[in-house]
Amino acid sequence: MQFIFDGPEDADVMILLAHGAGAPMDSTSMNAIVDALAQESFRVARFEFSYMAARREGGRKPPPKAEKLIDEYRNAVAGIAAATPLIIGGKSMGGRVASMLADQMHAEGAIAGLLCLGYPFHPPAKPDQLRTAHLENLSVPTLVIQGTRDPFGTNEEVDQYQLSEAIKIFWLEDGDHDLKPRKKFSGFSVADHLKTMAMTTRDWANRITAG
Repeated sequence: MQFIFDGPEDADVMILLAHGAGAPMDSTSMNAIVDALAQESFRVARFEFSYMAARREGGRKPPPKAEKLIDEYRNAVAGIAAATPLIIGGKSMGGRVASMLADQMHAEGAIAGLLCLGYPFHPPAKPDQLRTAHLENLSVPTLVIQGTRDPFGTNEEVDQYQLSEAIKIFWLEDGDHDLKPRKKFSGFSVADHLKTMAMTTRDWANRITAG
């Protein structure tokens, strides 16, 4: 398993991120997210699930069900052997997979928290196919950064869900699934939202790792 590392080597917190279902770990969106987090002095590690890594060899394997990727994520945590507090998470599907093992890893003392960037609460245009059952009793400190017009879960939809009190959701006005706003409508740029995402993550990480 290969990793990409960004941010200062002496950072006080490391974040491990997995990619979304359709784009690799070095996509434009992931690069921008990581750059913003590195500016807040996080050490950020990225990895790819095997189906995505295989695409680099010319194949076009579809993503498996999220449940089948849990062991790969667990191996990634072991592979980076973080010496500082570790937050796991990812973009879209990557965050969803991380959420499926986060409670156990937190109980084991392996991680400090969970960060989900654009959580896929349901498939687009299928609001009845919820992916929230395991989120109702989640106990690990969790931060979800979500755009208010994300087709995988808008502000109006998510406000109706029964989610654990351990989950903090921070809404980015007019953001889409990549957290991008329409500046004409919102007054915010992509850079504005990514900076807010990173600063919010830093404030939250400081709280959950204090002491």
